[in-house]
Amino acid sequence: MRTFQKGREVIHITKQTLKKIAIGTATFAVCAAPYAVFAAEDILGINYATAIGLGTEDVRTTVSRIIRAFMGLLGIVAVIIILLGGFKWMTAAGNEEKVAEAKKLIVSGIIGLVIIMSAFAIAQFVVGAVVNSTT
Repeated sequence: MRTFQKGREVIHITKQTLKKIAIGTATFAVCAAPYAVFAAEDILGINYATAIGLGTEDVRTTVSRIIRAFMGLLGIVAVIIILLGGFKWMTAAGNEEKVAEAKKLIVSGIIGLVIIMSAFAIAQFVVGAVVNSTT
């Protein structure tokens, strides 16, 4: 244990605490080293994205692709809900409660699909308008 005096205060630091500080400092130095190298190469950070492996495409194009992928995923989920409702209807064996539940699933899936398609159309329009007005 080490003892330090700061004014009237006495601070006691154990060996475990000193080890933790040393490990933390070493970890920070190892993690920060690549950033220091990139900073030395490119002072303004202009080539930083390409140096770490990111693409060089326009941000608007990247956002548009992310929106398309997300909308496609939502569309797949809506179709799966519709298929699940159809499966439940086919296996209901005439039970009216199960048929009603299956109909609700199908209607909910169709409504969700319509909403997703509308959101996709609106997003495409907005992204297209932004790209056209800024280029």
